[in-house]
Amino acid sequence: MHTSTSTSTSTPARTRVSLRWRVVDIVVASVIGVASGLIFLLWNIGYLGPKALLDPLLPGLQGLLDGPWLFAGVLGALIIRKPGAAIYTEVLAAVVSALVGNQWGGFLTLEAGFVQGLGAELIFLLFFYRRFTLPVAALAGAGAALAGGINNLVLWFAGADTLFVVVYLISTVVSGVVLAGILSWLLARGLAATGALDRFAIGREARGRV
Repeated sequence: MHTSTSTSTSTPARTRVSLRWRVVDIVVASVIGVASGLIFLLWNIGYLGPKALLDPLLPGLQGLLDGPWLFAGVLGALIIRKPGAAIYTEVLAAVVSALVGNQWGGFLTLEAGFVQGLGAELIFLLFFYRRFTLPVAALAGAGAALAGGINNLVLWFAGADTLFVVVYLISTVVSGVVLAGILSWLLARGLAATGALDRFAIGREARGRV
């Protein structure tokens, strides 16, 4: 009897990951979304210069410029680690961009934000919101880019030839992997290392590595 009790109390309990949103999750996800939206606003204008340089080189190469519009959902999901985080942060960033005003209009901006966020969300769902490694982040960036790229082809580039479609999709996925995936992962890790995210799993992991 004594032996049995001792064994059971010495065995560590398995930690169950909660997927329910806390107030702090909502607050931090909202901060990420708004801050990302401000970056979107800058890139809405800033991308025009690089686009003018890429357009004559090869049709569809402008997909390389899509990454800065894709990172919000990946970053939000890497930090919050709850269902819906990628969609929430990407859509909120799009809301900020739409409210201030841009050349694409409010509805299409929000629609694009939802589609891009969904593309990233599905990757994290595929791993049951339990893996947030660099490869998974890169895949999420690719997912956001592919979903957004297909959406853009349907809405903005209908009738484009095969060469444009192939080059554009490859370019936007590359941009998504590097800028939305890898850079978001590095940014999330950097923020966690400062102690600012200690109330989140990523912050506790970072403190454990120190």
